[in-house]
Amino acid sequence: MAELTHPSIKDGWFREISDMWPGQAMTLKVNQIVHHEKSQYQDVLIFESSNYGMVLVLDGVIQCTERDEFSYQEMITHLAMFSHPSPKKVLVIGGGDGGVLREVVKHECVEEAVLCDIDEAVIRLSKKYLPGMSVGYQHPNVKVHVGDGFKFLADYKNSFDVIITDSSDPEGPAEALFQKPYFQLLHDALREGGIITTQGSENPWLHMKMLVDLKKSVKTVFPVVEYGWTTIPTYPSGQIGFLVCSKDAKSNVTKPLRKLSEEEEDNQFRYYSAKVHEAAFVLPKFAEKALR
Repeated sequence: MAELTHPSIKDGWFREISDMWPGQAMTLKVNQIVHHEKSQYQDVLIFESSNYGMVLVLDGVIQCTERDEFSYQEMITHLAMFSHPSPKKVLVIGGGDGGVLREVVKHECVEEAVLCDIDEAVIRLSKKYLPGMSVGYQHPNVKVHVGDGFKFLADYKNSFDVIITDSSDPEGPAEALFQKPYFQLLHDALREGGIITTQGSENPWLHMKMLVDLKKSVKTVFPVVEYGWTTIPTYPSGQIGFLVCSKDAKSNVTKPLRKLSEEEEDNQFRYYSAKVHEAAFVLPKFAEKALR
């Protein structure tokens, strides 16, 4: 069998080069390429790295690695989930790797967790190559829908307590998920007091203008819009942010409504805690000023 190759891998190193982060690149040492295919929507690459375990790459951009995925999955999930008094119905848009689902079903109040991802290849390959993340698919309360999240949402009104958009970056298939009409669909699909988190266009070092514009635009749909962040070594500049929005003008998403004991936190999480929840919304001065 011929050894697999990929244009992003040269001399044993994967390089993530994109116009979205000009003049810089993330590189990871590759042990071996385990899978490559062009799905209906994107170029899907999975390789085993020397220090970060298995790595999932879509259209040349790292989506997750086994070593640091928990910081992203836990924060995008629990910033919303713990800001809601009792989330029973939860929708995940994107997130085909299963990591967000894994976190959602840790909340015992959840009666139904629905995942809608456009690309069956991501779901199929994650089940095969990323078992630690795709474990969420085995939960009895999980339902999976393969299709366009935009179209899926249009069929639902007042249906969900929490909706989490775990998308790729605002290029290609996910571009529409960073625009006002999408946030209007999210708003309408939420029940009263509903909360959303979305991958909030990268981070203040790289995309401050995009972030300011996005927040301004979303503020015309949701009364509460906050920007929180997490650290993650394999994303550009080592951090990524989330927009956490509530349908209820009185809600404060920067402080968890429900809390676990320290022992429970230790057992359930590797990154998230009630303290980290609050800290996630404390921004460095330059970002705070721009986003005020």
